Amino acid sequence: MTQSKHFTIEEVRERAVLVGIDRGDTTWPVSESLAELGRLANTAGADVVASTSQKLDAPNPRTFIGSGKAEEVADMCRAHSADVVIFDDELTPSQQSNLEKIVPRDVKVIDRTALILDIFALHATTKEGRLQVRLAQNQYLLPRLRGMWAHLASNRMGGGVGSRFGEGESQLEVDRRMVRKRITSIKRELKQLADVRALQRESRYKSGMFKVSLAGYTNAGKSSLLNTLTDADVLSYDKLFATLDSTTRKFVLPEGREITLTDTVGFIQKLPHTLVEAFKSTLDEITGADLVLHVIDASSPEREAQIRSVEEVLGQIGAQDIRRVEVFNKIDLLDCDERDALAKRHPDAVAVSALTGDGIDELVQRVSSIASARDELLRVLVPYGRGDLVSIAHERASIVREEHDEDGTRIDMLIAPAYTSMFSEFLVTE
Repeated sequence: MTQSKHFTIEEVRERAVLVGIDRGDTTWPVSESLAELGRLANTAGADVVASTSQKLDAPNPRTFIGSGKAEEVADMCRAHSADVVIFDDELTPSQQSNLEKIVPRDVKVIDRTALILDIFALHATTKEGRLQVRLAQNQYLLPRLRGMWAHLASNRMGGGVGSRFGEGESQLEVDRRMVRKRITSIKRELKQLADVRALQRESRYKSGMFKVSLAGYTNAGKSSLLNTLTDADVLSYDKLFATLDSTTRKFVLPEGREITLTDTVGFIQKLPHTLVEAFKSTLDEITGADLVLHVIDASSPEREAQIRSVEEVLGQIGAQDIRRVEVFNKIDLLDCDERDALAKRHPDAVAVSALTGDGIDELVQRVSSIASARDELLRVLVPYGRGDLVSIAHERASIVREEHDEDGTRIDMLIAPAYTSMFSEFLVTE
C-alpha cells in the first residue's frame, strides 16, 4: 500500500524597503502615503521590512533622495536582506539608474508607478483589461530602455572612441522599435474593443435608460455595493485594485423603473497618467453617466484626502460636471459619535454599509428621486395591440395610475423626455 504525500507550495514573498520624501504636505503626509505604499506592496506580494523618508522641497535630480540618504537606504537593504526598494513617487530613468548603482547588486529599484502597473497586471482578467495594462507597461518602459543596456557598454571588447557604445546602442534601437511597434499594435486592438464598447454604450444611451456609475478610491467597496444592490456576483476582496474591469448591471427602482449601475476601476493618489490614458475606454463609463455615486470608505483615516484624489481624477477624465452623490460605505465600522461627526461634515451624503445593508434603502430612494427629477407627466391611451409600449412604460417610467377599458390601457406616468415621442400618437389631452 502506498501512502500518498501532499506537497504545499508556499508563496515566496519579497522583502521591501519603502522610501519617500517629505515635502511638508499636510493634506497627505508622507507617513500616510508610505502606509498606502506598504499596502500596495503587500497586494503585489512583498513584505515591508523597513521604510524611511527625507525632508526635501523637491526630489534630487540625480538620486531622488540625497546621496547620503541613498547610501543609508543601501545599508538598510543589506541589514534587512531586502529584495526590492520601492520609491513613493515616479523616478526618472536616470534617477533609477543612479540608485541601482548605489544599492546592492541583487536589489531591484522600482517606483510607485511600476508597483501599481505590477498589481494591475496581476488582477487584469478580461482581454481589454490585459491590453490596457500592457499598453501602460510599454509606455512606462520605453524611456527606461537605455539603462537596461548599460552593461553592454562596460562589457564590450575592443572598440575605440565613438564605437564603445555601438552594440548597446544598436540593440537599444532595435528594442525601442519593438516597444513602439508593440504600443501601436496594442492601441489598434484597444481601439477595436473600444469601438465595440462604444456601440454598447450608445445602445444604452439611445434607450434613454438612466445610467449610474460607481466611482471611488480603490478598496472603498464599490463592487460590494454593486453586489448588495443588484445581487450581482462581482469579485470583491479587501485588497487594492481587486477588480479592474467595469461591470454593468440592470437595477429596478421601487417604482418599477429600470436603470443601469456600472462598477468602474478604483482610483488612487498619484495614479499614473499612463494608466488613466490606457483605461480611457473603461473610464468613459463614468463620463457617459447621468449620475456618479462617489463611494468612500467611511472607516479610512485618509478618507478626506482620498475624496480629493478621486475628484482630481474625475476632473482629468472630464467628469467633474456630472451630478454626484457621496456614498460613505463601511459605516458598520464607525461608532455613533463618528457617524454623527460624518453626517455634520457631509450633510448631503448617504451613509451605508454594503455588508449589513444599513442605509441601502435611503441610497436607492436618493437615486430614484434624482432619476425622476426630469420626468414629464404623460397621460396615454395605448391600444391593446401595442403591448410593447405598455412594457416600456413599466420598465422605464413611474406608473401613477393604470386602467383598462374597451379602447385600451389608460396610463398616467412620469417618464423621461427621451421616451415621450414613443407615446406621442396616443396622448390623452383631457
